[in-house]
Amino acid sequence: MTTENFRFYIKVRTALSIPARTIHNKLNSIYGDEAPDLSTVERWSKLFRDGRKEIEDKARPGRSITETTTESVEQVRLLIDDDPYITIEGIQARTDMSYGTAQ
Repeated sequence: MTTENFRFYIKVRTALSIPARTIHNKLNSIYGDEAPDLSTVERWSKLFRDGRKEIEDKARPGRSITETTTESVEQVRLLIDDDPYITIEGIQARTDMSYGTAQ
């Protein structure tokens, strides 16, 4: 079951005035270790009681999600071909990659 499915279940059960502990117990009896922790169910239940409508995560400011793409691998390969002694810091300076991605 996905996170959004769990949240939807919590949202519906909360709308029916079912306590968070009861919601958690039901999820735990069905999904076991895959079920969200009680603290998570309590937090989401409160968010829904307070008026939250969405079950998806809100966008978070800060560091963007990075991924290694064929394009970034090729970009690093070309830099290394051009200068076999280039450092990770040098790769970072010539690209917008993080240290971890440049490694």
